[in-house]
Amino acid sequence: MTDDDLLPEEVRREMAVGLGRTARTRRELWRRKALWIGVWLVFLSSPVHDLVSGRHTSAGTAAGSLGLAVFVSVYLALLFRDMGDAPYPRRLVVALIGSMAALAVTLSLTLGAPWLGLFCYVSVACGMVLPPRAAFWAIPATAATMMLVGLRTGVEQAADLLVLVLLIGFAMTGVSQLVRTTIALREARATVAQLAANEERLRLARDLHDLLGHSLSLITLKSELAGRMLPEHPEKAARQVADIEQVSRQAMVDVREAVTGYRRPRLAAELAGVQVALAAAGVTAHVPAEPDLDGVPEESESALAWALREAVTNVVRHSGAGRCTVDVVRRQTLDGPVVELSVEDNGSGGPGTGPGNGLTGLTERLEKAGGTLEAGRTRHGFRLVARVPADTGADIGSPA
Repeated sequence: MTDDDLLPEEVRREMAVGLGRTARTRRELWRRKALWIGVWLVFLSSPVHDLVSGRHTSAGTAAGSLGLAVFVSVYLALLFRDMGDAPYPRRLVVALIGSMAALAVTLSLTLGAPWLGLFCYVSVACGMVLPPRAAFWAIPATAATMMLVGLRTGVEQAADLLVLVLLIGFAMTGVSQLVRTTIALREARATVAQLAANEERLRLARDLHDLLGHSLSLITLKSELAGRMLPEHPEKAARQVADIEQVSRQAMVDVREAVTGYRRPRLAAELAGVQVALAAAGVTAHVPAEPDLDGVPEESESALAWALREAVTNVVRHSGAGRCTVDVVRRQTLDGPVVELSVEDNGSGGPGTGPGNGLTGLTERLEKAGGTLEAGRTRHGFRLVARVPADTGADIGSPA
């Protein structure tokens, strides 16, 4: 057990959210920038101490103060802007870094070795705002320039700063890359979340279409049948009304399960429902007995059950068929064993000229399970064939 495991759940959740969390307000963002950038201002202690030491003339002190103020302003403006949402254009960045380097050289040559620390800021700027390939050249160039200036102002001080200038520059290059990677990961995470939400919407739309289309078609058929039976056969009409109530209640259960993501229809249950739906529509049904689906993945069986429901719903609602045949068989193909569901009717079809929402959603569902869908007119009616991957074995079923 680690120390983190001993913390209360609320504290650990708050820590997890705080790490890497984006700033919620502009004030918080500026506070973070100031903390991150301001920590490097410690290297200004040597130039400031040199200015207040009194060893320069009044004109030299004024010029040094002005030059230091301009240098720090350029440094802060460059890093504050580059860490924001709208960094400077690349040419302006190069010009600003060049001006910082020119000021560092000028101030060091005119005011002495204490000003060599300004090259640390030039190195930090190169590592933070330049692309990695350019920074790998600019940082050593900054160190080399400092050493050349140190030959005139103080070789010992320049040598002491050499390793620091190199290390701090390359460290900032790594930090800059880490920041860019973190931003890219956040954007990718947001994209993945959006894609997951879109996929969930598509799943819910497919499930509701298939569930409600089938249930409402059956309710409509039984309502019409009950209406015709009511005058002369009230007992039979009452049974149809009871069936309508049962179908309605089951539809509500199915919708709730679909919304919560737990709806996985079983092929055997759908085959039994097919008999009821086709009989209520006055269609002669040839449906296989309960198939043996041992070894068939649950996702594959679920996809076939949805295919059967959609196909029979279309037969009932659109085909005007008098006969419908359902087959469920296992086949060996070049791509491996598959379970094949075929639904064929002798109807004339509906008024549509292309695939509707049901077949489109069904195709997407089967493709997600690694299967395929074929649907089209035949010489005697309409045929739909759905195939999904399965284990090897014998035929699963045949028409009863």
